[in-house]
Amino acid sequence: MNVCFERKTKETEIFVSLDVYGTGRTKIDTGIPFFDHMLESLSRFALFDIDLKCRADLEVEDHHMVEDTAIVIGDAILKATGERKGVFRTGYAILPMDEAVVMVALDLSRPYFQQRGIVFSKEKFGAFSSENIVPFFESLALNSRMTLYMKKLEGCNDHHVSEACFKALGCAIRMALVKDERITCALSVKGVL
Repeated sequence: MNVCFERKTKETEIFVSLDVYGTGRTKIDTGIPFFDHMLESLSRFALFDIDLKCRADLEVEDHHMVEDTAIVIGDAILKATGERKGVFRTGYAILPMDEAVVMVALDLSRPYFQQRGIVFSKEKFGAFSSENIVPFFESLALNSRMTLYMKKLEGCNDHHVSEACFKALGCAIRMALVKDERITCALSVKGVL
């Protein structure tokens, strides 16, 4: 299902077209190449087709753009998955990226975020502030109504740890969105999330 979502503020203007059952095709332009690379990693491993265009006050800082991008993608995921009927709902991944290993577990149910050990020694990845990585995941989880746990198990290369986070999240989302014809409502003992 393809959905479009747009967000315009005094600081950002973001448009996303998202198909959560795509093939991993991406066309991403945030104005920050490292962030584009991380979003592409997420989309490829989730098998999302995503077109994302962003304009922001990057001369001030990249925080507004990163947070608003997470909000828009989260809103699009929520809109695309609706009441989460007929899907497995939960997903997990333990993903290695060279010396780095990251664990992600999620449930497409309620907005919650927790992380352990995802800290960076580098202040920047090119023009991208590393301090915005964890808030990106938190905003994405809250806006998509996802319970999201992330933990760094190993890793000393900041680029590898960051990329492992985005890829592991993509794998876990792909698992959670697996359709099963035997699931006729939201996968819950209550029958609704």
